[in-house]
Amino acid sequence: MKTLQKTLLALAAGSLVSMGAQAAVSYGNGYTGQPYVGVKIGQFDLDYAGTDKPTAYGIYGGYNFDPNFGIEAEYVGSDDADYSSFGQNGDVDAKSYGAYGTYRYAFPNTGLYAKGKLGVAKTEVEGKNTLTQNFSDSDTSLAGGVGLGYSVNPNFSVEAEYDKLGSDVDLMTVGAQLKF
Repeated sequence: MKTLQKTLLALAAGSLVSMGAQAAVSYGNGYTGQPYVGVKIGQFDLDYAGTDKPTAYGIYGGYNFDPNFGIEAEYVGSDDADYSSFGQNGDVDAKSYGAYGTYRYAFPNTGLYAKGKLGVAKTEVEGKNTLTQNFSDSDTSLAGGVGLGYSVNPNFSVEAEYDKLGSDVDLMTVGAQLKF
């Protein structure tokens, strides 16, 4: 009985491994897609008087339908940054959730590629000053970004990106991406 269980377990594991390999990338005539996940770190640029630029950190994932077009979703948060306005000091932080359509152009004979994205992002900025007054600003709007990346190998790349998240928030990041 133990031999049968081990055989079934080995068969199931082998099937999962082969499915993962098939899900990777073909991009031949069938245009099989490629999923990916990544992490990023950078800086929010908030258009609020007297606000420092909070450090941003985030995660993202997406799916490339073919070598050029794909979709991507991301979450980016921040640490607390100082602000001083009208004689009041306090802390401010930001976070953003977004969903985008992406386009990549691979430069011939190199690992370099240019990336553009356009979609919708919800950006929230929250703060608290020395008088314990809280403030909050939330905006859902059209968002987009441009970036430059380098494919280290077929499954790993690094990117630098600039995003415009509504009228009051910009985001500059560098990140690493793992493709399956």
